[in-house]
Amino acid sequence: MKKEFLRDAIKFNSIKDIIYNSVKLYPGHIAFVTKIIKNKTVEYKNTTYKKLLDEINALGTALYGLGLKGKRIAICGRNRYEWALAHLSCLLGGMVSVPLDKELQVNELEDSLIRSKAEAIVFDSKFEEKIKTIKERGNTNIKQYICMDELVDYISLQNLLNKGKEVIKSGNREFIEHEVDPYSMSILLFTSGTTSKSKAVMLNQNGIAVNVYNMQLVEDIRDTDTNIAFLPFHHIFGSTAMIVMLACGVKTVFPDGLRYIQANLKEYKVTVFVGVPLLVDKMYENIEKEIARQNKTKIINIAKKASNGLLKLNIDIRRKIFKQVIDGLGGEMRFVISGGAPLDKKTAKGFNELGIKLVQGYGLTETSPVIAAETFNKSKYGSVGVPMKDMQVEIVNKDAEGIGEIRVKGPNVMLGYYENEEATNAVLKDGWFYTGDLGYIDKDGFIFITGRRKDMIVLKNGKKVFPEELETLVNRLPEVEECFVFGMPEDDDKSKIKIAIKVVYNKEYSESQKMTEDELKKEIWNKIKEINKTFPPYKYIKHMILTDKPLIKTTTHKIKRNEELKTVLN
Repeated sequence: MKKEFLRDAIKFNSIKDIIYNSVKLYPGHIAFVTKIIKNKTVEYKNTTYKKLLDEINALGTALYGLGLKGKRIAICGRNRYEWALAHLSCLLGGMVSVPLDKELQVNELEDSLIRSKAEAIVFDSKFEEKIKTIKERGNTNIKQYICMDELVDYISLQNLLNKGKEVIKSGNREFIEHEVDPYSMSILLFTSGTTSKSKAVMLNQNGIAVNVYNMQLVEDIRDTDTNIAFLPFHHIFGSTAMIVMLACGVKTVFPDGLRYIQANLKEYKVTVFVGVPLLVDKMYENIEKEIARQNKTKIINIAKKASNGLLKLNIDIRRKIFKQVIDGLGGEMRFVISGGAPLDKKTAKGFNELGIKLVQGYGLTETSPVIAAETFNKSKYGSVGVPMKDMQVEIVNKDAEGIGEIRVKGPNVMLGYYENEEATNAVLKDGWFYTGDLGYIDKDGFIFITGRRKDMIVLKNGKKVFPEELETLVNRLPEVEECFVFGMPEDDDKSKIKIAIKVVYNKEYSESQKMTEDELKKEIWNKIKEINKTFPPYKYIKHMILTDKPLIKTTTHKIKRNEELKTVLN
């Protein structure tokens, strides 16, 4: 019988308890590494777990001194140590953290500040222009503007740290001894709003703490690991992953940007990577391209077959025979977590065959976020895993094929949408959260996502088509950068719907092949017709639009389907 849990973990009620426990277990471990570049010289500043707690207490004490105890504090910036410090200071001191997307336009940012009723903002100097505009307009309730860097006309975070340390030295322990209410709102987080105006989700610390505990039980994260914080912290997947890493004694480093991700993996000898499918797929695609460039595709495929055969005999030589490939990812990468959207089966299988464990997870902002995940001993390609220990998952309103809406119940479900009772009541019923996702659970308990309820295309004969299923296959084509599947009326009968696709072609591919757009269109269309043959006729793609313009997406790279539909149907 397989072991159910990887390790014994302690179930805490609050993030404050998690941090204090980690400081007790790993006081000298490095929690965060900050790269400092001065006059073309590079330095690395290490923050231990003990120092992290000292600085949380110092900053929190200073924030109390500014009259912000019990208030809401917005945070806007890149992933960096100061972001984490501000967020954790709010959580450990009973202030509400309001993480904001740094990519928002100034009007959207201002609207989020107004709606959240934040009284302070901690911001990155890179976004000074937006903050300056908002400050000059004076439409928000912001009283304190705190910069993560030294910037004229703004309070600096470092200055607050220094002040907080002095106040603590004088005997003030108000922040340190604050008792957190784990069941009240601690985080106010805006959804990405793919189809409508973003909603503000109210989350509590107990929900996140339970989620962290559930992850610790089943995912192979070690206190010797180095994690690279690529997922934006303003995204719940990013901020909860950060706390999971802290709970496990992990070292976290920060990327220099998407273009430098491969260099950063080598620079820091990264062992754990948490990302969204867009990035994980790209990583594997680059691996395949490099293998092809070296004319080693055939050799690697033979090696994979041999390695898979040995695995059945419990002989694992994957990391030895694929060492050169793993070296391309820094040499130490061993564990990848993908979440936020369904991942291509080919990518999941590919990483695992190379000896890099890859698991998929599933969740939403409203569930703090993880609902289900593949684990150290339970995985199945194409699924998003099994429910977390403290989550109940059901499929309701099933169709003839057993596909229905996924609903969940558990302590990590949100308190509700802030000041939006109607939207809250639409998704929270009798303690169950209705996700809006469609899927099924197989006989082994694995959850499979088929699509979003609101994105499903229903044909005149009642048949249902899930765009994501078709998009995944078309996106695999080397000629395709990205695509969008939708339903459009038949020319002769407006009541009839046909399946259509908008394809953004890969410019790099077309240039390398010296193809005209017409030649490219013909090639892609022929390949789509081949894909059609793998489906029943009602799912056939019958119309294609080709473009070189990127699809309209949220800042978390999800397609804004309603806006795309307007561009193709108008």
